[in-house]
Order: sequence, then structure tokens, then C-alpha cells
Amino acid sequence: MSNLLRRLATVSTLPLLAAGASCALASENPRYRTTQHDFGGVGLLQTPTARMAPAGEFSFNANRTSPYSRYSISVQPLPWLESTIRYIAISNINYGDEGFSDQSLKDKAIDAKFRLWQESRWLPQVALGFRDIGGTGLFSSEFIVANKRFYDLDFSLGVAWGYIGNRGDFGNPLSLISDSFDDRARNDDPGGTLNTSSYFSGRPALFGGIEYQTPWDNVRLKLEVEGNDYQSEPFRNNQTQDHPVNLGVLYSLGSNVDLTAAWERGNTAMFGITLRSNVKFVQRPPKLLDPAPEPRRPLPAGVSGADVDWANISQRLEDNAGIAVESIAVNGDEVVITGQQTTYPSDAEGMSRAARVLDNSLGEGSYDWYTLVHKPYGMALNQTSVNAQTLREYERFETDRRALRYGMENAVPAVRQGGEVYNGKLDRANAGLALGYRQNVGGPDSFILYQFLLRANGQFYFDRNKWLDGTVGINLLNNYDKFEYDGPSNLPRVRTDLRQYLTSSDVQLNRLQYTQTEQINRDWFGMAYAGLLEDMYGGIGAEVLYRPHGVDWAVGVDVNWVKQRGYRQDFSFRDYSTLTGHVTGYLRTGFHDVLIKGSVGRYLAGDIGGTIDLSRRFRNGFEFGGWATFTDVSKEEFGEGSFDKGVYLRVPFDAFFLSSTKSVGTLSWNPLTRDGGAKLWRNYELYRLTQDRDLDRFDNSFQNLTR
Repeated sequence: MSNLLRRLATVSTLPLLAAGASCALASENPRYRTTQHDFGGVGLLQTPTARMAPAGEFSFNANRTSPYSRYSISVQPLPWLESTIRYIAISNINYGDEGFSDQSLKDKAIDAKFRLWQESRWLPQVALGFRDIGGTGLFSSEFIVANKRFYDLDFSLGVAWGYIGNRGDFGNPLSLISDSFDDRARNDDPGGTLNTSSYFSGRPALFGGIEYQTPWDNVRLKLEVEGNDYQSEPFRNNQTQDHPVNLGVLYSLGSNVDLTAAWERGNTAMFGITLRSNVKFVQRPPKLLDPAPEPRRPLPAGVSGADVDWANISQRLEDNAGIAVESIAVNGDEVVITGQQTTYPSDAEGMSRAARVLDNSLGEGSYDWYTLVHKPYGMALNQTSVNAQTLREYERFETDRRALRYGMENAVPAVRQGGEVYNGKLDRANAGLALGYRQNVGGPDSFILYQFLLRANGQFYFDRNKWLDGTVGINLLNNYDKFEYDGPSNLPRVRTDLRQYLTSSDVQLNRLQYTQTEQINRDWFGMAYAGLLEDMYGGIGAEVLYRPHGVDWAVGVDVNWVKQRGYRQDFSFRDYSTLTGHVTGYLRTGFHDVLIKGSVGRYLAGDIGGTIDLSRRFRNGFEFGGWATFTDVSKEEFGEGSFDKGVYLRVPFDAFFLSSTKSVGTLSWNPLTRDGGAKLWRNYELYRLTQDRDLDRFDNSFQNLTR
């Protein structure tokens, strides 16, 4: 080991000896918030640390260190898990053979880092990480790293195999277990495979450094010794390294932007920017365009049913509480509203607004209970009952939210006979315009191919559980004239004809679908659909879902016969047709609001296999997720990527608008479009249509309760 490394190792252990005098830990002091390193993820410059960003943090990072330009997105879905997706442009290497593309080579990667234990008074924080988990592994590495803070100094020390440890300071101690750890071989499999055979193999190296929080809160200094000597770079693209010490300064522009400048390898400048936000703490903006809750009006004690204008109440429930009323019934001391919440993401907010409307109309003493039966798409999912007097006490600050919650009951909708005093009129048609965007990232034609569209949406309801809806997209702006490359395929081209679908017409009928739902019995739900189901396929299908009330699991089955649509996305079809469908299980774990979704079945290319989807939903509606699909298609047949996978972020529009909305958008990243493991893009799924069965959503919505 070099003298420099010995000194670094010695200095890095000082905080362990003096931990008793350490100031507050980083996780307890916002002054010591985490920052991103060059490859994306919490770290120094070229090296990662054991620190973790707060759960819910979302960072976009871009930086340049010749000959590499790195673009990454790092997310922290759980307190102990960090995940990063990254593109690296190698500017002095072409994408392919001469004439194939004028793009520089783009390498795609996924990283993961796991916190093994947190920092304590005496012990450091320790993490295990994997860079470039699968695929060609051009920059793959595995590492174990520890961090300990001493006042404004945060020390890190780790050992790495692979890219981060390419210098190879010493023999691999794991060779005592097996000789297979002696040498680290390159992976010759197509991109996307998990390179488990090379994990922790080869000669490792030490790395580490110091991060100093200066007296100015927006300035930090970073010093590190990296374990890479740049003599084993991908494609023999080796770089000169004068010494392994990197030095950088980070300047924060407010709380969401970091600028970094550094001197790396002893001879190369690095400049980078990080845009950061935490979706967990995104607050709803003031809903200036929402109607205020009805002011309480004193009424005579008790109003008889014959004196009530139920049609007026129904209209006010829709206008002020966002409830499209199907019917109103009176049963003894209870008023039952059956309908669908169309406006407020918080069912509790809608319920409190509805109760105020009823109180203003019925007066105190007439009815003890107000019940709302949630019946979206003609399926009675849940009923919420609130004690009217308890709600009045809450509004007068005579009780708190906990007592109010105890005064509410959630149950399976009861079967009631008679008592109806009003039947609502069905609003049969609605339409709207929206701006659409789609992209294709990392291809040989251009790093980002984009399209902005004007989307016209419309629905027509034949009944509350039968409707026709469609979307027409009109091209506004795009650079798809550069889109010339068709991905290779050894399977039926069920998805890799993407280019033709995106470039054949400026006006596209994206979807035109008839849907019918049915509540089979208390816990069984069904749905059938037919038409132009998505951009590439039309056909017929059906789904059934078993979702008992008040439990954390559900099971569903969908079956679809589909035919490939014409490239212009009109009413024409191509020759290819197939039968596809899956059995899907859902489990809400109760662990950090993580949902596990697993399905097995037949995919569009005829391959058989399964998909695992893990997602975490935060209380404000933001959701991080990722999926991976493995089928009986071999790696060679699948092609680059080896198996289908991706990540996504679901964004509640209510977090940005000045009026309440239940609309949600999805941003997804799929590194490659391939034909294996391809699913039908179904616009409606019963699990999401029946989300009112998830009682945790109602409990979480109390944060938006109004008085």
C-alpha cells in the first residue's frame, strides 16, 4: 500500500477513537445533508460513501470529466436503499462502426447501495454497494464503505472490487474461499445480465476521503483518494493519472441545486450540476381555485325528510365535495350518499365537506350518522360513516383528529332495501385537452428523441359501469426525423417496430376502447373491454379480481386476444395476433408502504414467464417503483438487455395545481425496447379501479382534512 493510502487509512480511523466527542450525527442535522458524486448516488467525487439521502429524495445529476459525460437519476425509495440509473457518453468512442451513427457510445447502467447499519456513538455507518449491476459491466464495481462524522468533517473509508478498485492494492481475501475470486473476467453476455460470476472478484483496492462542511452552509470541500488507476478503462481507453487524489468544491444554490467543480486524476477538470427534490415532503399548494367549504349555517333543530330539497343537496355535494351522486337514501338516523369522489384525492376531505353540506341542509338533531358509499365505475367498494356530532365538535376545536377518526367507520357497503329519496342523473359525456410528451433515450440516432403532442380525450357513459373512451394525439413538435434505427430482434416484432408507430403519422388515434365493469359479489370484481386498446394493439380482453375488504392482498387474472395495429394508428391492422394474459398477486407489506406485485403468464411475443414489480407510495401520493421480467426467451433471443426491466415515478398532479385533482401522471424509464417480456399496455386495471378498498389511503388522507 502506498504511504498516501496508509496516511488516509490512519486519518479515517480517528473519528472512531474520538466518537465520544462527536457532534450530532449527519442524519440529525440538516447542515450535513448528503450530496451526489460523479456517477450518481451519495458520495464524494469518483467514490461513493456510506451515507444515504433522506427517504423520498430524487436527484438528477450531470457532469463532465473528459472523456466521460455522465447523466444519472438517483432515488431513495427506502431509508436503507439507494438506486441510480445512469447514462455515460464516452466522447472519444463511436456508438458503432463507421457510418452507423455519429453519436458517441452511450453506456447504460443501474446501481444499488444498501445501508447495513447506521452510525452510532461509537460505530460508523456501513453500506454495501453495486455499481453497474448488470450487462456489459463496463464500469461495474462492488464495494463496502464506512463513514464516521467528527463535527464538520465526514470521513469515509472503503474497499472496492472492479472499476472503483482497478488499482488492485492487494490480493483478494475471498480467494481463501475459492480460486474463482482470483481473477475478474469481462462479461461477454448481452447487456442486462446480472454479472454474479464476477462479483467481488479480482484484486481490490482501498478508497476513501474527507468531506468538510465549511462555516458557510452553502460551501463544501471534498478530498478523496480513489482506488482506480485508469489503466483498465473500457475499450482500452486508458487515461493518464498523475496521482489518485481528487479535490473538489461544492456550492449550493438554495436547497435544490448543487454546483461542483473538481480537479481529478491530477490533470483533469470536472464540472457538474445536481438538481434535487424530496417527493416525500412535497406539499399541496394552496387550493386557491377550490370552492371554500360551505360556511356553517344555523338551522332550526331537525328538518323532516319531506322538507328537504335533495336535488339541491346533490348538486352542492358535487360542486363543493366533489361527489358525483348516484343516490341518496334515509334509514332511520342515517343518511346514505352513494356516489364517486371525482375531485379530491383525500377521501377524508371530501367526507368532511359532504358532512358540512348535509348539516347545513338538515340541521342538528335530525340524523346521527352520515354515510358515504364509494362506488366508482359502478362497483361498491367501501362505505365511510361519520358521527355527525363528533364532526361538529372537531370543527369547533372541541376534539382532535384522532377522536374524529375513531368516530368514523369503514366497512363493506351494506345491502339496503328502500329508503331512497333521490336518484342522481348520470353525466354521460365529457371531453378535454392535454399536453402530451414522450421520448426515446440513448439510441444511436440521437441521445434524446422527443415528441410533444396535443391530446384530445373524450368519454361517453352508457351507464355508470359501461363507457366508451378514446384519445387522439396531434403532433406539435418532435425530432423524430432523426429516428432511423430499428432495434434488432429474434422474436416477433411486438415492440421493436416502435419507430414506425412514432413516425408514420402526425395525427394518431391512440386508443378507442369500450369498457364494462361488474361487481360479481362482495369481494369479486370483473371487467371486460374491446377496441383499440393501445398505440400498437387492438382486440378484446377481460379481467377478474378477488379483493376482500380490509385485507392487504388481492389476486387477479386477465386474458386478452389482440391484433397488431397499423403503423399510422388508424383503424387498420397488421397480420400478427396473439393470446396474452397473466395471473397477478398483490401484497401491501405494511413495510414503508411497499407494494409487491407479481404476475406470471404469456407475453405478447408468445414467451412464458413472470414479472416482479416493487413500489413504494408516500402519503402525499408520489410513488417510486421498478419492475423486472424473466421469460423462457434465452439471452441470445432477447438481445441486448437480456431481460425486460425499468423504473417509474407516479406523480399526483394535485401536488402542483391550484385546484384539487385526482389525476396522476407516470414517468417511466426502460433502458431498451425489446420484444421479450412485453406486456399489453392496459389503460384500466381493476386493482387501481378498486383502490378505495385500501383503508390505509383513507387514514393517510387525514393530513388534508379541512375544518
